[in-house]
Amino acid sequence: MSTPDLPVFPSGGCGDGCGCGGEDAYDDPMECGLDPALAQLLADAGLDPVEVEDIAHMAVAEDLAGGVDVTSVATIPEDAVATADFTAREAGTVAGLRVAEAVLSVVCTDEFEVERHVEDGDRVVAGQKLLSVTARTRDLLTGERSALNLLCRLSGIATATRAWADALEGTKAKVRDTRKTTPGLRSLEKYAVRCGGGVNHRMSLSDAALVKDNHVVAAGGVAQAFKAVREEFPGVPVEVEVDTLHQLREAVDAGADLILLDNFTPGDTQEAVSLVHGRAILESSGRLTLENARAYAETGVDYLAVGALTHSSPILDIGLDLREAPAAAEAE
Repeated sequence: MSTPDLPVFPSGGCGDGCGCGGEDAYDDPMECGLDPALAQLLADAGLDPVEVEDIAHMAVAEDLAGGVDVTSVATIPEDAVATADFTAREAGTVAGLRVAEAVLSVVCTDEFEVERHVEDGDRVVAGQKLLSVTARTRDLLTGERSALNLLCRLSGIATATRAWADALEGTKAKVRDTRKTTPGLRSLEKYAVRCGGGVNHRMSLSDAALVKDNHVVAAGGVAQAFKAVREEFPGVPVEVEVDTLHQLREAVDAGADLILLDNFTPGDTQEAVSLVHGRAILESSGRLTLENARAYAETGVDYLAVGALTHSSPILDIGLDLREAPAAAEAE
């Protein structure tokens, strides 16, 4: 996919003058914030800019461990400035570019410029530039690994999700994630699923109920468990997991909003769709692979729940390379 270059934007640096540290630090670290334009882009994407900033700070702090980037400080003059390109080294779907910018924002001590070549959700090919950044060279290299760790991880999730979305194209079924996310990165990983064409399941234990087998055992049955949740939290959507057609009938009769068909075969799933006949939303889970995804989708289910999107997706290989200085190029 060929994407025209997007405008060049100046971006504010964080660094020593930021609320995260330094002699000019604010009393309240949250007063620092990201560059307003970047914060707005994150908010427009459904991400909390403060949360993204916190993740960026934690990633960089972990990498520095209270010290400095000894290699960069020793080898690069303090006032050196360079341009670096984030480049895809394999084909895939991108997610997390603005998150990578946030990491650089908390590292860079001076204002820096970014040139955006693609956007999150775009399909890219090997060798394609994603983002170019001009900043102090030391800062670029100090933030490189933290930015790439997040960008490669999120792009890997988006790429895997895109493969599932492509497999389901032309059916009504959507691929959906689970809560099997990396602690602390749930909102980012679920954002990456959206970038890949998937949809999100509940974000937490509190925004929707999912009655699973252990809840059924504890409550004494499917109907009893559903009734207990509905009475205690009447405004919360309730999904019920079933592993037999008998339990499915119980859940439908009880009034479940959504039913999770656990480890059903495609044949059983087809029977379940006929039995429910539109009275509840149906979601398949277990036994699912890219190879059989379409067979499940063509039964008429609404969702395919795939925990592997967030717990097992390989990264998308993306690198950051400094552009060679013009003088050095001429000397060769």
